[in-house]
Amino acid sequence: MGFRVTVPASTANLGPGFDTFGMALGLFEVIELRVLDEGVLIEPIDAGAGDVSDVPTDESHLVVRALRRACEHLDVPCPGLYLRCHNTIPHARGLGSSAAAVVAGVAAGYALAGKSVDAAALELAAELEGHADNAAASLFGGLVLAWQDVRAGVSSWRAERLDPHPGIRPVLAVPEQRSSTSAARGLLPEHVPHGDAAFAAGRAALGLHALTTDPGLLLPGTEDRLHQDYREPAYPATVHLVRQLRERDVAAVVSGGGPTVLALTTDGALPEGVDLTGFTAVELPVDRTGVRVAAL
Repeated sequence: MGFRVTVPASTANLGPGFDTFGMALGLFEVIELRVLDEGVLIEPIDAGAGDVSDVPTDESHLVVRALRRACEHLDVPCPGLYLRCHNTIPHARGLGSSAAAVVAGVAAGYALAGKSVDAAALELAAELEGHADNAAASLFGGLVLAWQDVRAGVSSWRAERLDPHPGIRPVLAVPEQRSSTSAARGLLPEHVPHGDAAFAAGRAALGLHALTTDPGLLLPGTEDRLHQDYREPAYPATVHLVRQLRERDVAAVVSGGGPTVLALTTDGALPEGVDLTGFTAVELPVDRTGVRVAAL
């Protein structure tokens, strides 16, 4: 028994939608999985992500951990595994590489159970990933709104999938520099001024309208006061590039936890005269399908 699991990269936050907005991108991790009688054999392949020497090849691999958890949830035997992992999404760049690995494992577990991914799959992925924005985007594709629902003292992760406006053409400026999500998050204050919170709520609502209906409002709809400026010490070149682009009326934001810059354009290009030293610019389409599983 074997499967090929294809998982899109993702970008999160999209400016003011901190820990809530996510969007799937047309850059894919491909995991080929075969069932063994016992043991774990992992073959990592650098398919564009850069150095994969730090990728574990034992039970600690994120795909294996997620698959084991999904099999436990679905009450199916968790066999020995052979994984051939085509690592395409750059690691530690704010493009959802860890979420993609988790989603690949969860989807593989569902495939072993003969089921399609569902809302419970999001719960499993978010449990391992820590939050649901990137995971939901990789699972369901398109634009997602993720939140944590708490009822009777029990919390669960939820997500709503929306269709981004077809005129939006994301351009990513990907640096060589890596960034730790936890370190960048550690720079955030425990409290923000009430005025900034109110500003963020309004801009998030406007951003959702711009992303789905009116791309002409993307510049004001991606303005942020909650997290990007606080994180500048972790990646000053990233924040500087965001400011350069916004000064030229480009709706640019930090992608996820950084340090990649996401520019939401309508023409697939960045303006001339912008200093991209240290960054590689690439246009990526919005992925509208999410994770795919096919038999080998």
